[in-house]
Amino acid sequence: MNWDKIEGEWKQLKGKFQQKWGKLTDDDMDRVKGHREELAGVLQTKYGKAKDQVEKELDDFTKGLKG
Repeated sequence: MNWDKIEGEWKQLKGKFQQKWGKLTDDDMDRVKGHREELAGVLQTKYGKAKDQVEKELDDFTKGLKG
């Protein structure tokens, strides 16, 4: 699924992101609003991972989303 579609369907999809990354809070999800760069930054901070690792995880996860 591409990020334009993810942003458009964020309210429906944010729960799937929270299931995958359990440290994400509702406040994090509301602040991100489906924007990839902001989500990547939050994931880097919460999980202490490098940017390229977070980017790969996001790519892999979003490829599996139906839409």
